[in-house]
Amino acid sequence: MLKKEKKSNIQKLGPVKFLSLGFAIIILTGGFLLSLPISSQSGQFTNFLDAVFTATSATCVTGLTTLNTAQHWSIFGQIIIMLLIELGGLGFMMLPIIFYTLAKKKVNLSTRIVLKEALNLDDMSGVMKLTLYVLKFSIAIQTTGMVLLAIDLVPRYGVIKGIWYALFHAISSFCNAGFDLFGDSLVPFQNDPYILLVISFLIVSGGLGFLVWRDLLQYKHTKRMSMHSKIALMMTGLLLLGGFVIFFFSEHNGRYLVQSDNFLVRLMNTLFMSVTPRTAGFYSVDYAAMSNPGLILTMFLMYIGGTSGSTAGGLKTTTFGVVLIQMISLLKGRQRAEFAGRSIKETAVFRAMTLFFITLSLCVISIMILSATEHLPRQNGIEYAAFEVFSAFGTVGLTMGLTPDLTEFGKLLIIGLMYIGRVGIMTVLFSLMSNNQKTTCRYQYPYESVLVG
Repeated sequence: MLKKEKKSNIQKLGPVKFLSLGFAIIILTGGFLLSLPISSQSGQFTNFLDAVFTATSATCVTGLTTLNTAQHWSIFGQIIIMLLIELGGLGFMMLPIIFYTLAKKKVNLSTRIVLKEALNLDDMSGVMKLTLYVLKFSIAIQTTGMVLLAIDLVPRYGVIKGIWYALFHAISSFCNAGFDLFGDSLVPFQNDPYILLVISFLIVSGGLGFLVWRDLLQYKHTKRMSMHSKIALMMTGLLLLGGFVIFFFSEHNGRYLVQSDNFLVRLMNTLFMSVTPRTAGFYSVDYAAMSNPGLILTMFLMYIGGTSGSTAGGLKTTTFGVVLIQMISLLKGRQRAEFAGRSIKETAVFRAMTLFFITLSLCVISIMILSATEHLPRQNGIEYAAFEVFSAFGTVGLTMGLTPDLTEFGKLLIIGLMYIGRVGIMTVLFSLMSNNQKTTCRYQYPYESVLVG
């Protein structure tokens, strides 16, 4: 009887609250482990708030750190960070799936419901098949990335250290985390286009989304692609290409940011500037020295983020794409959002526009708070706060140098933004409501016109 009652209580919690609570538990557990002396190179306890900040950044695959990952954390601490990145990137619900698969047991209905919510699916049909596909695909890409990185890193650092660096950075890149063990991200590799290219491949692979990859890999046989994948590919291509072109002109192809006269080297760094704000967090240039147009573009890319159902955070490319499609359709005089010969469901349009408004409002309010609580330059210091906020919400990890000097309140604010950016603003809001179940309204109020514009 007790066992049945306990199971009933878990089901009553609901998938949305379960996901929110699950991420919070992993963060606090990771923070506790990182605060222990065994996790630091000095063998001393780490400030708990800094440990939780690092655990949040790792679990929410952000990359913002108040402590230097290479200098402060021991091998044990770095392993904990790597495991948190993997859990946060793929979703902690992958753990029970691995257990069920190894034990050859059938996955229960409650787990399937939570998986549906975690993967942002509309229904549960094929949820287990997709989950196993996500696991296999992730392992394959990360293994490939590790081998490609090892080709360059093993000759530099030796076999053991080179393989460890390759594994850590392959996971960090694919999960769009941005944590590094080099001490200064990828600045030492400014003149190594190979490393930048491999990291870019891993970042785009993780941020494109598992549903999109499945459609791409099966297109040869199915000859069809979902609306989600079409919008994701269109927006990803536009943002990458558009970002590259604008950075090429605004930063003069990295002439003042990259210590090289080689045109191709600077071109690869310029491309990397367009790739990494897509929630990755690695950097090969000093963003404090970037031009104002470049900074604004970087913040815009960080806010948009990656694709829904991927390892990335932010508003999401598909969400922004739906808002754009609705706007274009409205300007054409059409009542419905139409794209590629299909009409997008009104519920998806309303959800996208709601997310756009809420997330942008959240970022603006956070910038106002951070600019009041932190020690910023008296003149032209607002960009430091704005850059930090968009980086945290987009789970990117780029910074202009403000992160290590954050006040305790500032750290708590950034922790909250990283959490919301990874779990999702709607998931967090629904989990805070006493009843988030859909209810059918039995009546409708009469319509009345409102002047707009």
